[in-house]
Amino acid sequence: MPADGQFAPAVEFRGVSLRLDSGQELLHDLSLQVSPGETLVLLGRSGSGKTTTLKLVNRLLDPTSGTVVVESRPVREWDPIQLRRRIGYAIQETGLFPHFTVERNIGLVPSIAGWPQSRIQDRVRELLLLVGLDPGLITRYPRELSGGQRQRVGVARALAADPPIVLMDEPFGALDALTRAEIQREFLALQQRLRKTVIFVTHDLREALLIGTRVALLEAGRLVATYTPDEFLRSKEPLTAAYVAAFRTDSDGKGDR
Repeated sequence: MPADGQFAPAVEFRGVSLRLDSGQELLHDLSLQVSPGETLVLLGRSGSGKTTTLKLVNRLLDPTSGTVVVESRPVREWDPIQLRRRIGYAIQETGLFPHFTVERNIGLVPSIAGWPQSRIQDRVRELLLLVGLDPGLITRYPRELSGGQRQRVGVARALAADPPIVLMDEPFGALDALTRAEIQREFLALQQRLRKTVIFVTHDLREALLIGTRVALLEAGRLVATYTPDEFLRSKEPLTAAYVAAFRTDSDGKGDR
């Protein structure tokens, strides 16, 4: 624990940059801390560096320079397999294995970790209830589920081994508006109960302001600023203000302020 009595960051980026062999810079000098139990939203347009930032946490990518730290330990010092067992990962369209049942999809990581089968079965049923699904779905395949059900299974799989950190890459982006709103509400209730450290990628400001404890705005691989939702709405920084203006125009046009 740091000397000031505050908890150490769950995840920290220290001057992190990532350049391709071609010289293109995907991320430039990112310094950012994620506190234990918070939901940090990475907001930005396509190509802003959101998913790149996410993949640096579980070493799907390695930085060209700088250091990524997870639980007070640089990720380069982690065994990649052990690191990824500490981190849940949920993506758009869920990434479920189509030839696995719901039970096998959710229980995959615990199975790899060597959990007894009875414990895996209990955990799968517990998680299905937690994400609002009927445990009777365990024998179904992804193709037999609705989009909302598949997304809930994807969230359950990310939580299966009870990881302290969860990465979510536009996990609700492919859903229709009503289902998306429902799952967002369920996610908030779930997070209030579990208090995981979540890094959540979206390009949707409405979702960012609803989901996030803080919002980190990225543009062209650079961090513009981090804000609480209220700070974001009040900011005079030009790009941030442009996001807010577009958000309010869109809301006014729909009659949903």
